[in-house]
Amino acid sequence: MPHSPYCLTLIAVALSAAFTPQSSAQAPHSVSGIYPSLAYFNNEGECGTGAVVPWADRLWVITYAPHMPKGSSDKLYEITPDLLATVRPESVGGTPANRLIHRESQQLFIGPYAIDAQRAVRVMPPTQMFGRHTGTARHLTDPANKVYYATMEEGIYEVDVHTLAPTTLWADEQVKEGRHADLPGYHGKGFYMGQGRVIYANNGDHAKEALSDPTVPSGILAEWDGKADAWSIVRRNQFTEVTGPGGIYGSEHPDTDPVWSIGWDDKSLILQVLDHGQWHTYRLPKTSHCYDGAHGWNTEWPRIREIGDGPMLMTMHGMFWSFPKTFDATHSAGITPRSSYLKVVGDFCRWQDRIVLGCDDTAKSEFLNKSKAKGNIAGPGQSQSNLWFLDPAQLDSFGPQIGRGAVWLNESVKAGAISDAMLFSGFARRGVQLAHGNAEAVGFTFEVDRKGDGQWASLRTVSVPAKGALWVSFAPDETAAWVRVKTSADCDHATVFFGYNAEDKRGKDSAAIFAGLATTTSAKDVSCGLIRARGENKRTLSFAASQAADGKVKHTGYYELDAELKLKRVDDAKAEAYVAAKTAIPTNVLTTDAASVLYIDDKGKRWRLPKGDDAYDHAGPLGPERIDREVCTERDLFNAHGTLYELPANNAGGMAKARPIASHNLRLKDYCSYRGLLVLSGVNDDAKGEHIIRSDDGKAALWVGAVDDLWQLGKPRGHGGPWSATPVKAGVPSDPYLMTGYDKKCLHAQQTGAESTTITIEVDISGTGLWKTWQSFDVADGKGADVAFPEGFAAYWVRALADKDCTATVTLSYE
Repeated sequence: MPHSPYCLTLIAVALSAAFTPQSSAQAPHSVSGIYPSLAYFNNEGECGTGAVVPWADRLWVITYAPHMPKGSSDKLYEITPDLLATVRPESVGGTPANRLIHRESQQLFIGPYAIDAQRAVRVMPPTQMFGRHTGTARHLTDPANKVYYATMEEGIYEVDVHTLAPTTLWADEQVKEGRHADLPGYHGKGFYMGQGRVIYANNGDHAKEALSDPTVPSGILAEWDGKADAWSIVRRNQFTEVTGPGGIYGSEHPDTDPVWSIGWDDKSLILQVLDHGQWHTYRLPKTSHCYDGAHGWNTEWPRIREIGDGPMLMTMHGMFWSFPKTFDATHSAGITPRSSYLKVVGDFCRWQDRIVLGCDDTAKSEFLNKSKAKGNIAGPGQSQSNLWFLDPAQLDSFGPQIGRGAVWLNESVKAGAISDAMLFSGFARRGVQLAHGNAEAVGFTFEVDRKGDGQWASLRTVSVPAKGALWVSFAPDETAAWVRVKTSADCDHATVFFGYNAEDKRGKDSAAIFAGLATTTSAKDVSCGLIRARGENKRTLSFAASQAADGKVKHTGYYELDAELKLKRVDDAKAEAYVAAKTAIPTNVLTTDAASVLYIDDKGKRWRLPKGDDAYDHAGPLGPERIDREVCTERDLFNAHGTLYELPANNAGGMAKARPIASHNLRLKDYCSYRGLLVLSGVNDDAKGEHIIRSDDGKAALWVGAVDDLWQLGKPRGHGGPWSATPVKAGVPSDPYLMTGYDKKCLHAQQTGAESTTITIEVDISGTGLWKTWQSFDVADGKGADVAFPEGFAAYWVRALADKDCTATVTLSYE
């Protein structure tokens, strides 16, 4: 029997007092929109946010563990308007990420819980409805009395909203008995009802190759009419969100309202819209590649959600997108990039006057995200995540808008065959890389849908030389909602890869919030040391502190940071020894030579990165500094020679798909995530400010903020290249040198030792090793050549080769 509402209230009050360190008279402390007291923990390998919903004058939050269909230590949280949190005693855990407000019964269905308007909670335990709940949808034939539940393993249940009694329609694939959907792919995500069908999406695959290769077939979008003996496959690609204009309430007009589903393949994002019974396909560029793993684990739950009046908000592949509520096949204009972000977001909503994002911050297991750049570093001691509160205007203020994506990628196409439509609006700078393998020139004709009404018109035709490649920039007055392309001949190895970006208006100076951190020119004493989120349910941060002064680093003591951001000295030799040993910083990860920074990955591949301040050529006063560490679940922060990079896990592309976040002149001893915050070690002794946390004895300090504060460090920049007075052999390509994510790009080339040499500059169009010639030029002995790349030019990597043996220099300047 469920508890009575009166009993639940008494239990809630008692648990609230135990859970939250602040009283109702004292507002919780926050930094960069993150309240450390609201962080949630579990005992499993990951603690992500499954759903965040305002309901009955409260904010309701559920967390999830990685694979727990039978329940877990995860909780249902009830948060008051003054940000006091209660753990609901009905909590059963699991891996839930579903939510639906049922109008007729006035209940919020969130995870396995049904919450009425008086905040009474009923639970559907996993013994009654097995599986990892990923979606709840309105019913096809009896929407007033029933809802559908879907699990990540294709279980579909019909639930009576009054009694909560479930009926199995399709058995979860982990259950032997019953009818199974047997869909390709796995790792279910989105679920919605509309236009006479229920629609289900998954974004992973069981194939062994999916654990390492992000290009293998994966995922599914499928539908069922409630009657058939089998599901129908809409598209065999990775999909996450399935929703419509009705959002969390479901469609008010299910017969006519459109249904949207967002997903991706190795080429780009894919947006499917169901309009009057027909599916239509659109493509959008990707911002981040951290989500690309074919196993499906790297995504969490990208969403399209309501955030108040006006357009909806879409989170997908590291971009905040504005998404029009009226989007359908004849009203498709208006999707707009807002800004890029680093956090891993599971769900979000508008609550009071802010946007609340539920994140996946710190996973104990770190899954497959291991590399030699990290060394043998131990993962966090306990999984934990938090909410992130933003003013709505902040959605436009984080990282610059960048988009990369193809409609064709090194594939065969027929003459006149029309590609999918690619987004053509919303970015200030737009261009495209064209390539093919034909022995004769091929014409690529671009067509545009100017108003998003499905009416297409010719834009222009570009001729690409035989077996050639060409970068084409679009003029500011070439405007439209969507663009598509066709070729004049059957074409082998055709590539049409769009590169979009905005002018990066950041300067070189860091924001004031970083003023207390040690820099390459710091003459002050510096508090530094190794940090790690502690386990054993301590819920603190371990800090083995040191003091750097006069070129020497001396041990200071062991400290712990708590939920109130109090940094206190602690007498715990065992914990201190553990963090010192298990978070040791590996050495010899990077090599710096005259040309650039060289990183050799776990497979022996060589990658070159730009150099920053010359001070980074030598060891700094803090001793070894952290180069690579996971700071958001399954994505790393990579720190090399004055630039911080977003580094995808190896199963999502690894270094080949890295991109710069910001450049700096900091000396960062260490960094990690804790209670949703990014914590940095390396603070000047006289530093002050809301981001500086100083110990109770004044001898240790840390910097805390949000990982997306890093965009404020400064515009990515650097210098270097693949060769610097380097002996080269004819026809042998240089190492690849990073190009993506930088704004203004200029190249200098020179050579000695050959009377005249042709130096060819090649670019990797897609980050997949698809190298194409950009430009070749003759360089006389002792002479040089300088060239600027076109504004907005986009490619992932650049390399050089010469047609004669010589000593060559090819360097690039990024501003």
